[in-house]
Amino acid sequence: MNRETGQTKRYFSYLLRLWQEEHDGQPVWRASLERSHDGERFGFASLHGLFVFLKEQAESDGTDEEVISM
Repeated sequence: MNRETGQTKRYFSYLLRLWQEEHDGQPVWRASLERSHDGERFGFASLHGLFVFLKEQAESDGTDEEVISM
């Protein structure tokens, strides 16, 4: 909890890996995220899937994530 404002800050930390592969003769980007606090990995067949995941994480109600004090 932030001592000055009384608000809890949400925090996400991932290791991002990006690589390009060929699919049906076209280059496509693949991605994976590894959550730093427990090593859980998430794979994505497209950058769009990665962005959707990150947006959902940022907009979630916070009940499933680790909250830190700053």
